[in-house]
Amino acid sequence: MDLVIRNASVVDGTGTPSYRADVGITDGRITEIRGEGEGPRPTAARTVEADGLALSPGFIDMHAHSDLALLRDPDHSAKAAQGVTLEVLGQDGLSYAPADDRTLAEVRSSIAGWNGDGSDIDFDWRTVGGYLDRLDRNFGGQGIAVNAAYLIPQGTVRMLAVGWDDRPATDAELERMRELVAQGMAEGAVGMSSGLTYTPGMYAKDAELTELCRVVAAHGGYYCPHHRSYGAGALAAYEEMVQLTRDAGCPLHLAHATMNFGVNKGKAPELLSLLDDALAAGADISLDTYPYTPGCTTLVAMLPSWANEGGPGAVLTRLADEATAARMRHDVEVVGSDGCHGVPIEWDRIEISGVGSPDLSSYVGRTVAESARLRGEEPWVTARRLLVEDRLGTTILQHVGHEENVRQIMRHRVHTGGSDGILQGDKPHPRAYGTFPQYLGRYARELGILPLEECVAHLTSRPAARLRLPDRGYVREGYRADLVLFDPATVAAGSTFEEPRTLPVGIPHVLIDGRFVIEDGRRTSTLAGRAVRGSGRRAA
Repeated sequence: MDLVIRNASVVDGTGTPSYRADVGITDGRITEIRGEGEGPRPTAARTVEADGLALSPGFIDMHAHSDLALLRDPDHSAKAAQGVTLEVLGQDGLSYAPADDRTLAEVRSSIAGWNGDGSDIDFDWRTVGGYLDRLDRNFGGQGIAVNAAYLIPQGTVRMLAVGWDDRPATDAELERMRELVAQGMAEGAVGMSSGLTYTPGMYAKDAELTELCRVVAAHGGYYCPHHRSYGAGALAAYEEMVQLTRDAGCPLHLAHATMNFGVNKGKAPELLSLLDDALAAGADISLDTYPYTPGCTTLVAMLPSWANEGGPGAVLTRLADEATAARMRHDVEVVGSDGCHGVPIEWDRIEISGVGSPDLSSYVGRTVAESARLRGEEPWVTARRLLVEDRLGTTILQHVGHEENVRQIMRHRVHTGGSDGILQGDKPHPRAYGTFPQYLGRYARELGILPLEECVAHLTSRPAARLRLPDRGYVREGYRADLVLFDPATVAAGSTFEEPRTLPVGIPHVLIDGRFVIEDGRRTSTLAGRAVRGSGRRAA
């Protein structure tokens, strides 16, 4: 064999108790698992002694925003050092395929706060298949740092077929969207995402989404919505997605499923009861969360949907008009805009985490309210200034979560892990660098919210099942050698809100296809990641 990992405490992804074994790897696959006392020990060209370390499947990040980071950064230690061996991209209904020249420019501008403006990227693709091919041939054909799967972004699809208008799609436009989704699924997407508090995806009514979900289901995929509210009306928004996907016959995966803002404090049991009832009635549902309370998005996302109609250029034009800007302010501060989940904004909870313009770096790390006080002006004036001067590229942390809700939801039997990690900005959310060791260290070891074996199952086999991956998610013979060796006694997130780019501790080795991407705690030069394509086949 190529490699034997000796005396590992195998946490195999099933959730059952760990066991001690030697694990042999050949040609990127697990070829032998030999427990203690089960006969001659396997031998190989190389042996790694794992005494005291847990060996688990590689972690699957079910909600990642590395769509451009994987193309620009061969190191990508933000995820590789956490033990992430597969990321799911194309989230929240906005990404870079399918596209034409017009929509590519629009989407680059609208999510510059997530991924940068892309000026350093050669956008030489326009289709889902082209993007996945680009991942495979990146860095001179070597590939990418970790594996990646892709969701068709419904908002981008609507940009292509309808534009930025807040209106129902015509029959011809709906048919065009069906065709785009079918093509993307056939080219390797694993499902479809939506961002239903982001424009233009949020302009779609349920009937339109249902039709697209039927196409996704017919090709064996799942629907992953960032639904219409995580604040006021959150429960109704969850129920809407459950009913919509049941009508469409489509599996549902709820993105960053949480209950935020003061109106939802202590309401996690209501969400879980809703999901349990649907599961008992036969619904196919899963969800992901990150183990932190603040959220992260762009400042422009806080504006009402009417302010975003027409695209980024139209937003900037409206912000420049005093009367229109005053109307925006009223919706944001008094009414509670749909962009801010129907809750009046609290500027002392909105922290600037990143800016596109270096001239605005003094805002980073401060709340909008604090910056406004320093400038001697009202918070809206500061926020408006940032939006205009940063060309909508400002990223924020939104401190609106509740720890008790986070803990209760992560215990649920259909829960998986997702970082929602935005890597852009001077002070990103620490979840981008810390989600998976945070689960293992803080929530499993320190707080006992989940037993270690169950926690690992949430991060490995459950997401692999949702993605319908037949050879990932478990430590089993014949499976791909996407593996993590970590120390259960010391594993922890190094990233904090003060130092968010600090790498984790207690994860000395990470392998993808049997090749070390992290070895002795250091990033190797190996680029073992590839595009992981869905089957794309139409269900019988």
